[in-house]
Amino acid sequence: MAAPAGEEDAMARYRSPLVSRYASAEMGYNFSERKKFGTWRRLWLYLAQAEKSLGLPITDEQIREMEANLDNIDFKMAAEEEKKLRHDVMAHVHTFAHCCPKAAAIIHLGATSCYVGDNTDLIVLRDGLNLLLPKLARVISRLADFAEKYADMPALGFTHYQPAQLTTVGKRCCLWIQDLCMDLQNLERARDDLRFRGVKGTTGTQASFLQLFEGDHSKVEELDRLVTAKAGFKRAYMVTGQTYSRKVDIGVLSVLASLGASIHKICTDIRLLANLKEIEEPFEKDQIGSSAMPYKRNPMRSERCCSLARHLMTLVMDPLQTASVQWFERTLDDSANRRVCLAEAFLTADIILSTLQNISEGLVVYPKVIERRIRQELPFMATENIIMAMVKAGGNRQDCHEKIRVLSQQAAAVVKQEGGDNDFIDRVRADPYFSPIHKQLESLLDPSSFTGRAPQQVAKFLKEEVRPALIPYQSSMGGKIELAL
Repeated sequence: MAAPAGEEDAMARYRSPLVSRYASAEMGYNFSERKKFGTWRRLWLYLAQAEKSLGLPITDEQIREMEANLDNIDFKMAAEEEKKLRHDVMAHVHTFAHCCPKAAAIIHLGATSCYVGDNTDLIVLRDGLNLLLPKLARVISRLADFAEKYADMPALGFTHYQPAQLTTVGKRCCLWIQDLCMDLQNLERARDDLRFRGVKGTTGTQASFLQLFEGDHSKVEELDRLVTAKAGFKRAYMVTGQTYSRKVDIGVLSVLASLGASIHKICTDIRLLANLKEIEEPFEKDQIGSSAMPYKRNPMRSERCCSLARHLMTLVMDPLQTASVQWFERTLDDSANRRVCLAEAFLTADIILSTLQNISEGLVVYPKVIERRIRQELPFMATENIIMAMVKAGGNRQDCHEKIRVLSQQAAAVVKQEGGDNDFIDRVRADPYFSPIHKQLESLLDPSSFTGRAPQQVAKFLKEEVRPALIPYQSSMGGKIELAL
């Protein structure tokens, strides 16, 4: 059914669920029109201030007028100007000039559109990473608390999703944490490696600014340095075309895609554990798992993370392709693509981190189920210990091996063909051959003796690698997070 003509109802228009349903207000604002165009005006102010300080005829009155109107944006006028001019930057130059008549002549002086466009993108990327970093640190902190609590709890390990040697619940969680710590380092490095495009002119040669300063190269270099510092960057890229290299976008989105892969893996593990009934994500008192099956407790939070993580991982293909087709100093076929992929990558990363925090703050462990699964598999794993104990008691290793082979196959048939429990140890107890070690069987089957150094590894890892990495984020750890719709 078509929407009524002239329909203004928001429900009659498509809205990205990344913003309308999931993402935080802070990340939504970071990619908002108000943030974007407000930053443009600040960049024009920084340019004018720096040009004035280097001797261009710009007055204090003009500067004050610009300062007074940084957030006084007439969005309706800007839209009308853009419709007429078909140029977003010039539309906002005119709109800013309209409320700054005294400064109108010097707004955007010597600059090209990418002065505000690209520099704003770099500010938004930096600010986006600064929003994600404490969220990732909180997730790591919550999982570290969980790992510490369950550092000693034996659990059946899986390789190829087949029963393997025992691990502990906490040790398995540390595998998740280690991946996320790598992501934390990668995000920090991506943020710290970002530079400013700076004041470079139409093709990156700074020709217009060299003309403004009558051939004084030192003043052009100082102008670039001053504006870069005002925008909060320590360095600018030394060479650019009209744009900064689009490989910068590849670097940032690659880090976010890698984060998506980590979270997908973690939440897949949680979904598998939920099926095994060993660990579950939080489940609200009135939450409905299925419209048809009331008993269902679907891991919907983990499923959401996996679903959105897949989207995040694919977005890196956009900047890869964009960078490969940037002809010479630039071509405009990057613009529309970047409006979509950069924002969506950060919004998606923001959502899955918030959801994973919610999951990690309410993970439920079912020890009895974990113990039962160990009991089903441990007898087979204990066969080597039994052989060693029999040899110490005077038995022959080969004879013992053959006895165990026969008994273990009989027990396996009970499990696989009859659907019964693993009765291997009962068969060992009933066989007189093993009477020398019957009293040792309980100790030989103690699950904690099969977990190796897992508890010690957890303690050392958390103390030496995880907790120190979280120190810069201690002030932003905050309280628990509520799940979005």
